[in-house]
Amino acid sequence: MSPQPPNSANAPLSDPDSSSPVAVRAAAVVPATTLWPVLKGLGIAVVAVAWALMAHITSASSGPSGWGAALALAPMGFALVLLVWRLPSRWLGGAITAAVAVGLWWLWPTLTGRVALLFYLEHLGVYILLASVFGRSLRGTEESLVTRMARSVHGGVLTPEQEVYTRQVTLAWCLFFVAMGLVSTGLFLWAPVVAWSTFANLLGGPLIALMFAVEYLWRRYALPEEKRTSLADTVRAWKAQRSDKP
Repeated sequence: MSPQPPNSANAPLSDPDSSSPVAVRAAAVVPATTLWPVLKGLGIAVVAVAWALMAHITSASSGPSGWGAALALAPMGFALVLLVWRLPSRWLGGAITAAVAVGLWWLWPTLTGRVALLFYLEHLGVYILLASVFGRSLRGTEESLVTRMARSVHGGVLTPEQEVYTRQVTLAWCLFFVAMGLVSTGLFLWAPVVAWSTFANLLGGPLIALMFAVEYLWRRYALPEEKRTSLADTVRAWKAQRSDKP
């Protein structure tokens, strides 16, 4: 009798070849895709903490500091580069860049001796900008910024209670940034520079995080039946809201 081929139904199942190039790439993609957001977030956090510490050290020092002036002007310089890049006229962008470069060269000795003032103007400008973004959305019958973000998180459907609450949260954030700017101004004008720098450079970020935490806890009390959302949902809603703007 000739040998019969093995019955495939009874044959033991073998694992796929994990050594194939396709399997190796598939196995490598999943961890990398999962790990990248974590590494990116940690990198941003490290840069933010390092920048805050260096800003505090250079702001609180009594002597002039070219490094401190460059550090304070870096965010404004980056914003200027983006603005010039988006200008439709290249010659106008070049003229603005040349004028700013000449102005920096002319004022550099003065700027290196006014590092704390540069950081104060930068922080105050950020608070004014954020307060304007939140406050502008409260005009008339327009949906507030937090309402639009919440609508994005909840699939476009909000209850009347959620609409009222999110509008109140928008007002709270607007007042928070106004208060931050006023406190920073008061400390800069009448307190030692070390006290102002501690508040502006070291406590600004933690206070914003504390505001997030307080709002989250109050939301659980004010809207107990609301579907729970995470900080990642809020970040995605903020990005989506920004991408909708022209």
